[in-house]
Parts: sequence; C-alpha cells; structure tokens
Amino acid sequence: MRTPYEVAVRAEAELGEGPAWDAAAGRLLWIDILGCRVHTYDPATGRRTTRRTEQHVGAVRPRAGGGLVLNLRDGVGLLDPEDGDAGGGFRWLRHEPVPGRRANDAAVAPDGSLWAGTMRYDEAPGGGTLSRLTGDGSAETVLDDVTVSNGTGWSPDGRLMYYVDTPTRRVDVFDHADGRVSGRRTLAVIEEGAGLPDGLTVDADGCVWVALWQGSAVRRYTPDGRLDWVVALPVPLVTACAFGGAGLSDLYVTTARTGLTGPPALAGSLFVVPGAGRGLPQPVFAG
Repeated sequence: MRTPYEVAVRAEAELGEGPAWDAAAGRLLWIDILGCRVHTYDPATGRRTTRRTEQHVGAVRPRAGGGLVLNLRDGVGLLDPEDGDAGGGFRWLRHEPVPGRRANDAAVAPDGSLWAGTMRYDEAPGGGTLSRLTGDGSAETVLDDVTVSNGTGWSPDGRLMYYVDTPTRRVDVFDHADGRVSGRRTLAVIEEGAGLPDGLTVDADGCVWVALWQGSAVRRYTPDGRLDWVVALPVPLVTACAFGGAGLSDLYVTTARTGLTGPPALAGSLFVVPGAGRGLPQPVFAG
C-alpha cells in the first residue's frame, strides 16, 4: 500500500477526468466532463488555466503542431495554440452527433492516431464505441458493443493495447499492430466491493495503473496481471491517472464528486503521488 499523495489542485470538479502530460508546454492537461472545462496546471510555477467548452468534453490531448485535440459530445475538435494558454480558435475535425451519446476517455496511439471512446448518457449496454481517428479526420470503428468506453493505453513497445469497458469490471489486453487489435483477453478483474475500473496509464516497466471509481484508489498491475501496488486516496470517485512532471516520475490522479451526498472536502480535486514510478513519454496527436 502506498499513500503519500498530495493535493496538486484543490478543486470541485463535477467529473474530473483525463489527465495527460503536455511535454512541450511542461504542464498537465485535465478536464471536467460534466462541467465543460479544460484545465491546465504547470507544477513548476503553479500556474493554472481554465477554458470552457460548449458541450461535454470527454478527453483532451496535445497535438503535434501545437494546440489541443478534444473528444467532445458531438465529435472530435481541435483547439489551435494561443500564447501557450489552453487553446485558440476551435474547429471540428470530425462532427457526427448521435442523440443520447457523449464522448468519454481517449488516448493517442504510438502512431499518433486518436483512439476516442463514447458512451450513452443512460449507460445503455452496447451503446458506446471505440474509434480510431487519423490526423486528417478519417475514422474507423475499432470496437462496438461497448457500454462505457474508458481507459486505453499501450505497452512500451506498442505491441499490446490495454482497455477498459467499465461495467465488465475488467482490464483487457489486445495484440496491437498497424492500428489494428486482436486476441482480446483479460489482464485483471476488479473484484466486487473494490470499485470499478476507469482510466488507466502504462509505465516504463509495462505495468498498468488503473483508477477505481467508487474504490478510493489507483492500482498497479504487472504485465502478467499481478496486483503489486495500491495508492489509497481520501475520496471515493477516482477517475484516471497519468505520469507527468520532471522525469515523468509523478503520478497525477483526477477525481469526481458527481452524485455524492455530502462529498468529502477534496472530492473533485487533482492529486499527485510524487516519485510514484517511471512514466512513458506519450505520443501526441498527429492532427
């Protein structure tokens, strides 16, 4: 058990999610899905920015040419850079609204493509998807019959992809090559009473760190599926995690307060576990 967390940003995010380290800018990106906010945090200076989006935002990631890519309710959009702030002008890369559906977690693959998840607002079984988008906006569905598309990440050599469809209670692993996945199998099952798997990240040792919604924790699993580390947190709704900071050694963790009655004081804050491990440099979106 490891518990030396710190509060990086004290906040009251309704559904804090999707931390991602922006190496070029030296800052952490994260979002409040239901609050329609994109946040940035520079741990070296403490500088923070917030930008409102016009609709629910499921994920944010850096772009190769500067600016940000957003997984939004009605599709995937681009923010152009503007003086190093949260972003400049907005434009759609792919606009395809589906009534009753919204974006959720997304990740950038080693080839620079965006793997963007969706889900139904009512969490109807099979109502979500996981799609792969290239820099020109071309898209293909990788997985359908998904309920709550969540954490996605790749092994250090890019040959494995890890994935969470939250209600399954599983962290699954696929073989990955040339933008295709196959051979789906189970890496780990989250037992009853321990919460539900949400966002994830993969470290330089190939271990998978997964946030536990209603579980007050982040767990690390070895590449063979063995649980070997638990980070306990003082709030129940732990949503996602990512390595950042100097040397990618600090683990940042987002949390939520939605639906809680009398939420704990720190619910919705951004936490950090200094020196938690060795993160992987993350690819940026090619668009």
